[in-house]
Amino acid sequence: MIYVNVKENESLDRALKKFKKKFEKTGVVKELRERQSFTKPCIKKRQQNIRASYKLKLQREEAGM
Repeated sequence: MIYVNVKENESLDRALKKFKKKFEKTGVVKELRERQSFTKPCIKKRQQNIRASYKLKLQREEAGM
């Protein structure tokens, strides 16, 4: 359950913004989208490898500056 503490003078829009941010951090929507369709384990692994190599490439470029 997500709790949002609202101060006395705080507007409803601000409280709603806090709620949305906390909800997004939980990852519920992301997990729901992943579960809508099945992906093979080999495809998941391939995507992980591609992401890892991309991150490594960015780190190397940043360190080379």
